[in-house]
Amino acid sequence: MLGVWHFSFTVADIDLSVDFYAGVLGMKLVHRQDQDNDYTRRLVGFDDASLRIAQLAVPGQPRDVSTHDLELVQYVVPAGEPYEPGRNRPGASHLAFCVEDAVAEHARLERLGVRFVSAPQAITEGRNRGGYTCYFLDPDDITLELVQPPPA
Repeated sequence: MLGVWHFSFTVADIDLSVDFYAGVLGMKLVHRQDQDNDYTRRLVGFDDASLRIAQLAVPGQPRDVSTHDLELVQYVVPAGEPYEPGRNRPGASHLAFCVEDAVAEHARLERLGVRFVSAPQAITEGRNRGGYTCYFLDPDDITLELVQPPPA
């Protein structure tokens, strides 16, 4: 393996999600495209697939094998039903963002209307003891996390 190329979330509205990840969270929009071609249909396993794609990067992250960290995918055809969210369900995932100050970032995002599962929690056990963390939700109820690492 050479590295991680990107991670991806399927979203209901690509424009709303780009506004959230770029406008609210501060990721950089790297590229957008529509994918309506045979190779994509073979890749995703839908004979009639038509997708809208957005690629975003965390500013300042070192770039190695890829230009982006997050790929957002909207299935225009076939549009799917929302998945049943639940952090405890097998197959559920989340993405954690490293921040300098979880309390300040929580307050900033809360002022912007971001929905939180919890306020910042002091990490009292394990490898990251001394840091802070909290969960929040994107427009499609995908779980995201803020992590403030412990002091060095």
